[in-house]
Amino acid sequence: MTNVLSFQGRVAIVTGAGGGLGREYALLLAKRGCRVVVNDLGGAANGAGESSRAADSVVDEIRALGGEAIANYDSVEAGEKVVATALEKYGKVDILINNAGILRDSSFHKMTADDWNRVVGVHLSGAFHVTQAAWRVMRELGYGRVVMTTSAAGLYGNFGQANYAAAKLGLVGLAKSLAVEGRARGIRVNAVAPIATSRLTESMFTKEMADGLSAAHVSPLVAYLCHESCESSGDVFEVGGGFIAGVRLERAEGVLLRSREELTPERVRDSWRAIVGYERSSHPSELASAIQPFFDAAVRPGAAPADSTAESTTGRAPHAPGEHAPVIDVERALGYQFPDMKSSYDERDLALYALGVGAAADPRDEAELRYVYEGHHKPFCALPTFAVVPAINAMMQLFKEGRIAPGLNYGFERTLHGEQFVEIRRAIPLNAKLTHKSRIKNIFDKGKNALVVTETRSFDDEGRELFHNETTTVVRGAGGWGGDRGPAAVPGVNSAKPDREADASLTELIGQNQALIYRLSGDFNPLHVDAEFAKNFGFERPILHGLCTFGYAGRHIAKAVCGGDASLINSIRVRFAEPVFPGETLQTEIWKESETKVIFQCRVVERDKIVLSNGIAGLNAR
Repeated sequence: MTNVLSFQGRVAIVTGAGGGLGREYALLLAKRGCRVVVNDLGGAANGAGESSRAADSVVDEIRALGGEAIANYDSVEAGEKVVATALEKYGKVDILINNAGILRDSSFHKMTADDWNRVVGVHLSGAFHVTQAAWRVMRELGYGRVVMTTSAAGLYGNFGQANYAAAKLGLVGLAKSLAVEGRARGIRVNAVAPIATSRLTESMFTKEMADGLSAAHVSPLVAYLCHESCESSGDVFEVGGGFIAGVRLERAEGVLLRSREELTPERVRDSWRAIVGYERSSHPSELASAIQPFFDAAVRPGAAPADSTAESTTGRAPHAPGEHAPVIDVERALGYQFPDMKSSYDERDLALYALGVGAAADPRDEAELRYVYEGHHKPFCALPTFAVVPAINAMMQLFKEGRIAPGLNYGFERTLHGEQFVEIRRAIPLNAKLTHKSRIKNIFDKGKNALVVTETRSFDDEGRELFHNETTTVVRGAGGWGGDRGPAAVPGVNSAKPDREADASLTELIGQNQALIYRLSGDFNPLHVDAEFAKNFGFERPILHGLCTFGYAGRHIAKAVCGGDASLINSIRVRFAEPVFPGETLQTEIWKESETKVIFQCRVVERDKIVLSNGIAGLNAR
């Protein structure tokens, strides 16, 4: 490798370096010749306790690799002591990475003053104390590199983390202000928002996600920001899993109300689409340019805002002044092909899924033990509804990574899972490595709402298509542009159940902990487990995953129509009509229309509510 970035002769302080991100930063800098102060109080994720072992362990690693390091066990709130360790041992400080942090998550109305003070104290005040002590040294040296650790929670907000988010966004303000103050002294200050596995986040990720979000994927960016060749300052970066991107403030074109007669709440209301529309926008990078439009408006009330000629950031012709960007831009979104996604599963995943949809609730049920027990006298096999899981999980991963189709300008708060269709193209193998290819297949204007149909085709490692999924998302308030309304009914799906008694009806009590089991198959939305979160979305308590109910229906069809042989089911389509709560009784009514087709619906007995409607399953002929 040419032009290797060396840190020979430099001295760095890394706070919270006893594990996770901090450890990776310390190791990488030390490998490149930097002398490192490894600071770590050694406490738990919530800040309780202390120990020297975490810092000592990292120092030992560095020394074993031939590097130089010294441990420091002080709290960052005693910043002078942390910096004193560097000065006593190495005589200076060139680099400071403020990484130390704790979590005390709680919904805001339950948050105690101690929860607030401890989190803000470590993250924000701690960074202040260490940085100010190091700042004096850096000013004398005429050189310095400082990295603050912000977070996506700070940039975008997050439920239950008001204390953490406030501190993290405060660090962005601190970084930007210090970037201005340090410019003439050779000091560069930036902030990073890492998405990575650490002591604070390890419980949030599956093993596969944790491996893909290793702290080692973050450290190269942080190391570069600490190098003398990097002149970036006052910038914010998101980084994780190998993806790195700058983040900046964006200002809408806005509206100028030119007189006191115009400047009324009613005119603000009527101009709202222009005020919050970002099709024509600017990106102020410093205070002077940011406030200039307001001065212009004050002294020249007939003038347009100074940034009104900004170019569109979408790469398309900007909307006319005052025109609002559509929630869905059909021209941009329709047909969009997502990047390929890869995943894998094995027998354990199949068994866990089966348990998640209620299989073998009674282990004496011979018909269902084969879905969860590999030693059963009938061959172990997969439930057909499992075929939705790899595809849905792949799409959720894309959304988490921000890889959303262009032209879909909405968040999850607008969406509902409307319909699901899955077709099993080949017998479901007991383990597989999959490649998922997804695209926006259709977009329909339903008046008030819109429907977005996403198709995902899943292939094995030999290129054979195993599963074909179509997920219909209801986007609330996104319709009304006069577009294609779509078919009145999906071909082959009866809009109403047959006018006769059901040929079969199965009733089953859903376990109180069923959502806790099902979520282990990949859908970790707190809506299904966190009572406070559910109430914020209008539910009296956590609801069951719709696809869990879908799995129950598939099991019931296999038991009632297929003689317990789930492999006979080759497709299922359903509409999600109402939520289901754990502990309720689910009744599946089934009508056999032919040897290869059944119609079904599911109701909650206690509330007499249809929860799955327009259900149709395709069967292989025996």
